[in-house]
This record gives sequence, structure tokens and C-alpha cells, in this order.
Amino acid sequence: MAEHGEQLELIRRRVRRPPAPRTFTPAPELPIARVVVDVPLAHLDRLFDYRVPASMHESCVPGCRVRVRFAGQEVDGFVLERVARSEHGGRLVPLRRVVSAEPVLSPEVARVARLIADRYAGTLYDVLRLAVPPRHARVEDEETVAPANAGGPDARAVAEAEARWQEYEAGTAFLAALRRGDSPRAVWTALPAEDWSGCLAAAAAATLASGRGVVIVVPDHRDVTRLDRACRRILGGGRHVVLTAELGPAERYRRFLAARRDRVRCVIGTRAAALAPVADLGLVVCWDDGDDLHAEPRAPYPHVREMLALRAHDARSAALIAGYACTAEGAQLVESGWARRLGPAREAVRARAPRVFAVGDSDVELARDPVARAVRLPHRAFEVARAALADGPVLVQVPRGGYVPALACQDCRERARCAACSGPLQLGSARQPAACAWCGRPATAWRCPQCGGARFRAPVIGSRRTAEELGRAFPTVPVRVSGGDRVLAEVGPKPALVIATPGAEPVAEGGYAAALLLDGWLLLMRADLRAGEETLRRWLNAAALVRPGSAGGAVVVTGESALPVVQALVRWSPGWYAERELAERQAAGFPPAVRLATIEGPSEAVRETAELLEPPPSAEVLGPVPIPSGEGDEETARLIVRTPRGDGAALAAALKAAQARRSADKAAGTVRVRVDPHALG
Repeated sequence: MAEHGEQLELIRRRVRRPPAPRTFTPAPELPIARVVVDVPLAHLDRLFDYRVPASMHESCVPGCRVRVRFAGQEVDGFVLERVARSEHGGRLVPLRRVVSAEPVLSPEVARVARLIADRYAGTLYDVLRLAVPPRHARVEDEETVAPANAGGPDARAVAEAEARWQEYEAGTAFLAALRRGDSPRAVWTALPAEDWSGCLAAAAAATLASGRGVVIVVPDHRDVTRLDRACRRILGGGRHVVLTAELGPAERYRRFLAARRDRVRCVIGTRAAALAPVADLGLVVCWDDGDDLHAEPRAPYPHVREMLALRAHDARSAALIAGYACTAEGAQLVESGWARRLGPAREAVRARAPRVFAVGDSDVELARDPVARAVRLPHRAFEVARAALADGPVLVQVPRGGYVPALACQDCRERARCAACSGPLQLGSARQPAACAWCGRPATAWRCPQCGGARFRAPVIGSRRTAEELGRAFPTVPVRVSGGDRVLAEVGPKPALVIATPGAEPVAEGGYAAALLLDGWLLLMRADLRAGEETLRRWLNAAALVRPGSAGGAVVVTGESALPVVQALVRWSPGWYAERELAERQAAGFPPAVRLATIEGPSEAVRETAELLEPPPSAEVLGPVPIPSGEGDEETARLIVRTPRGDGAALAAALKAAQARRSADKAAGTVRVRVDPHALG
């Protein structure tokens, strides 16, 4: 027992003995690392200084990933720079470890990320999360080489692509400036049936010839595929990489490193490519900038067009904002002098555009032909489709997918809703009963709560119902549907009816013989600031797939011809409509004429933010007002703040300061701040 007691005493002494102090040997040069840490709190959006141990001196390079101790936890971070001394007067904590010595964050991307965060009242790390993909260790160990060379450029293809630029005023001068190493900036409205991918590849080739890099961002994977083919043909194999979020983690990181290690200087892709680390950036391009796929759904919700504009400003590079349509933001860039308009001459438009007919969808129009009435088509649209099907495929654009996506009462026209959850009722097919779109319950014994009626009417029909009706009207013609999870990329030149939702229109070999743009009123009636602009964009993108009028191409749009948006399509004048839209927004005080921010969240949190907010004197505060939340019974609200464009930076800083105070005080409730939101209903 005595021996046992002695052992216990010895153990107690060992436990009480303080541990021997660790010896810390600092790095021989630049012993301080300035790190941006992965902390989502606005009041901590700054760089923090850490000591660099001698053992990490070689691996801790600017741009590398590290793990650091922060607020009692180990978190990720990026080293932005190494300095000789710190401005912090207290004791500095050493780095925990260097995750990888690969400098994945370039100085240029870090600068632009800071500009984007300040522009959108966000945090730097949120933007870096969009810029740098997750690490894949095995890929880092690979010897990154340029993509396999599949042959040099096709001289004939290059000449043809460059010749297309001659149809645009100052188009040839734009290419020449890129080839000289200059930095022209333009808003380009493409001609109908234009090979836009070949034109962009030619611009990329001219920029690469000057020894500079290129970033081209398009909305979706179909556009990426088309642009990829053009770049292979015009640039030659191995001179570009495709970067999209749909790639697997290993392949995405591999292509990211190819650009970061300067193995390739042309990156094309979707939103994921907007901040690609291309060396010596000489040109940034945003195709179809009005597409809502360019709006990032994650904080701080930046738009690709604005990100690329900030990159062009920082790198003093060329910029091209392009599309068949032109947005009010594009018109603003031209009006401010930041960019020049790059459009076709009217003679070229008349030679390339299809004939456009605007027809009403009134009962008088429908009554002229019983077959047209059966398929809910105006007489002119039915006749154009019947004549065009003798010569090729016909595109039918329908605003909504599904069969009958909405039902209403036949007697009082009230929207039909589910008796159990108040969700909208819809039809999935002709053989299925009406059912709720939310809970899926069939409405077999439905009665209208307003008038007691028991019959449905279909105020809107979807793409599948339209395909069914047109198939009965043209029984010998094949019908193909593109939309939802079944999007066609291409169709052949043979006669066919192609029913597509906006954005899902396949490209037809040789062009469509005609296009029918149906239910235009449904697009124009959307409760959105961009309803007219977005409607014209969708119409132009579809009409651009049709053959020229000289080759028999025709477009029929259902809409009142007196409407400005219909006139813009008939005259093929996207620039005119964009200038008109910009003037109206200037008069009404909406973006891009002003800087506008929305603050949404729980009502109490929004009110707290409004009290903390110190906007510039020119600011106008609207609200807060209650909004539908769709999430339980929690009351939500929206606050709108707008200022003149010149005070936009001050507004963003004030929003950031208010969020910082709330996060520092650990205030309850999360608010979502959006600066110049793409959709504003």
C-alpha cells in the first residue's frame, strides 16, 4: 500500500508540473502573414496578422491556403501577403499549418474580389469562395500542362469569323485594337442569325495574338458547348479551357490550375469562370448579359457583368458586353462613356432579319379559322406555320412548361387553389385529374370558394399541352418538346414543330423556317422591373434562330403592335428599346440610373437594420413593408434604399457598417442585403 501511495504522489506531481514552454523560431524574412479568414461575420471582414514559423517559411507564399486559430477554433484562410512587421500591438498567434503551398489566389483576383465585396456590401471571403474552387490534393501533385493540342487554327474559319465583324460599324477597328494590345470597351448587339460564338472566338484570337489573356462568360452549358467548338476551330487545340461549376471537383480544379499556372490564357465558361486567374488579362466578355443565370444566387449576389467590368477597370483591359438584345445597364455604359456602341448598320439588319408580324390574340382573330381556334393560334400565326412547315422546322416559343400549369374557375375567373394547403391547382396531362402543385393532392371534388362553380378553365397552357394541340392540327408533322429537364441542343433541317420554353430553344440546322412567339402578354404581365426588357430579350434570342426574310424566314409574335417592346422586335432595334428603358428608369429612379439596395428578413431584424443604417444624405429610404415569406408564420419585411449613382459606394459602405454592428452585437435574425438586385418585383 505504501508503494502504491508513493506512485500516486509521483503522478500528482507530474500532473501539476507545468509543461515546458515551446520554443518558437520565426521565419528569417517577412515573419508576418496577413490572412483573410473564413468567418462569415461582417465586423470581422478584414485581414488578420499571424506569425510565420521558420518551418513554414518556404511554403507560406502569398495566395496559399492555411489553417489558423481564430476565436478558439481552427478555420481556413488565404495568405494575401507577407510583411516584415505588424501594426497590431498585442501578441500574435502563429499559423497552425500551411494546407498547400500552391498559390491559388492571384493578387489580381484578390484585388478584384475586394472591389466586388465593397460594391455589393459583402465580405471578402464570400467573394473568394466564388473565385477559388475547393482544393483537390491529388490534382495539385500532377504536372499541369496545357490542354492537348488538337491542331492549329483553321485559317479559313479565322478569316470567315473576322469577316463577320465587318458588318458592324467599327467592328474591324475593334479587332485591330485588340490585336495591337489596346483596351477598347464596347456594347455589342449581334445581328440575327449571327455566329456569335465565332465572332467571340475571333476577338479572343486577336487578344491572344497581343500576348494577353481572355475570359469569356456565357449563361449556360449549351452556350459553352457552342463557344467551345468555335474556339477549337478558330484558336486551335490547347489554347483554351472550359471552366464551369458542373465539372467534377477534380477536373474543375485541374482546369483552374492550368489557368493559374499560366499554361493557358483563354478561359471560357459560365459564372464559375468570371474570376478565373488568367494572367495578363486583356479582354473580358459577357454574352447575353440580361440572362438571369448571370446573377449569382449566393452572397453577396454579384452579377457577372459587373464583376467583369470591375476586372476590366482593375486590369485596364478591353471589355465586350454582348447579346442579341441590349440591357438598360448596357445602355448606361454607353451613355456614361465607359463603352462604345458596337452595332450593325441598318442595311445589314434589313438583309439578315426575318420578317416579323405582330398579331392580336382576340376572339376576332381566332374566329377567322376554326382550326386555328382549336389550337389557340391567331389566324396569321397558323397560316405562317402551315406555309413554313413545307420548307423546314418551325419554332414555337411558349412562356411556361408543363401541361396546364395554372387553372381558374370557369365562371368567376378566380385562381383555383387547393382546399388543403391553398396551393395552385394544375393539370399534369389530359388523363390526370387536377391536382395541387404544392402537396400533390387531387382536386376531384373542387368547388370555387367565391362563386361555388365546379368547372375549370385554362388561362395559360404549357409546352406539353401546346405540343399536343399542334400535333392534332398538323398530324403528319413530328413534334418535339424542349424545356425543363429535357433541353434539346440541335434539331435537323427537316419539317418539324419544335415547342420550347424561353432559353431552351434548340439551334436548327440551316435555321428555322418560322417562329411563333405565343402568349406575349404572360411575359409582359410579370411583376418585375425588367418585364419588358426580359420579354424582348427572349423574343430576340428566339427570332435570331430564324432564317432571313429574303430566305422566307418569318416570325409571328402575339402582342399589340403599338407596344414599344413589340415595335422593337418588329424593327429589330434592341438599342433603341434599351435607351428608352434607361430613360424611363432615370425618370422613375430605378437601376441602373440609381444605386438601389433591398434589405429583407424577419421584420424585427429589418427594423433594427434600418435604425442602425446611416446612409448618405442623398439616400431615399422606402419602407419597411411586409412581404410574403413562404416560411411558416414568421413575419418578414423589405426595406429599400436608393441613392444617386455617385453615392453608390457610400451606400454600400453604410450597409456594410450596419451589418457589422448587428453581427458584433450578435443580433437575432438574419437579413439579406442585395445591391442592385437583378430582379425587382
